[in-house]
Amino acid sequence: MKTHADCAPCLMKRVLFQSRLVNNGTDFAAMQAAVKTYAALMSPDVDSATIATEVHRRAYAAMGVSDPYAQMKLDADRVAAEYVPRAQAFIDAAPDRFRAAVRISIIGNIMDFGSGNAIDNPEEFGGVFDQLLDQGVGSDQTDELRRLVDKSQTVIYVFDNCGEDQLDRLLIRELKNMGKRVVGLVRGAPILNDVTREDAVRIGLDRDLDRIVDTGGFAVGVPKDSSAELKEELSRAGVLIAKGMANFESLSEHDLPVPVVYLLRAKCIPVASILNVPVGTNVVRVKTVCNGKH
Repeated sequence: MKTHADCAPCLMKRVLFQSRLVNNGTDFAAMQAAVKTYAALMSPDVDSATIATEVHRRAYAAMGVSDPYAQMKLDADRVAAEYVPRAQAFIDAAPDRFRAAVRISIIGNIMDFGSGNAIDNPEEFGGVFDQLLDQGVGSDQTDELRRLVDKSQTVIYVFDNCGEDQLDRLLIRELKNMGKRVVGLVRGAPILNDVTREDAVRIGLDRDLDRIVDTGGFAVGVPKDSSAELKEELSRAGVLIAKGMANFESLSEHDLPVPVVYLLRAKCIPVASILNVPVGTNVVRVKTVCNGKH
């Protein structure tokens, strides 16, 4: 996704949010670094994830921390784990387990702290769980996702936020029950409240997945020049499932050798506009190979 004017206030709000999490008196320095970096890079010809990566890199350096969301990630996984039994019961009672598991995975995308149109604290999740579940999927290509999965031996699952990953595992288990080899893709270094390899292992995702690979470094979403292990798995995969807006922002600019299916909640105007849905819509959207359309 190319950068939109709306990206500027959204990104600055996130930088301020995380600097206040750190609470070490560096909020002004972090914002100053972020504003200068954004001003230097802002262009409608550059994708939003690339700019956001550099803004966060400079802000993190100004804050003097490598993982400002460290405690919030632990809290998010703890809170979300409390809802896994209810989520599993919803899947078990559904006439279509796969569709229900997709729906469960998407509602976890609300755990996008400090981004706007989401929640800002893990403890808020319980207050919106039922509402999100009742909302369902507003733009739904789950049947096409199922067809792609059916034809695949290996599925790559791109994680987004901690907390959300607790619900992702229920969809991953359904994929495994369908006989699929599932490879989890996580961030190569701590960035935002996204899942790293350490986070995945901490909650036992390594036991649900056949393999965990990472993006190879500090980046919002999945950078174009990613890790060798990801390239290896892309050569084997039949479909890539990408959770959340950051993965949409980055991967929608790539030409991948496999179809990509985005599972997300459209929480901002640019993403909602590209997907042609209202803000706040839960989405399953398929991008087939090299057609440039979402």
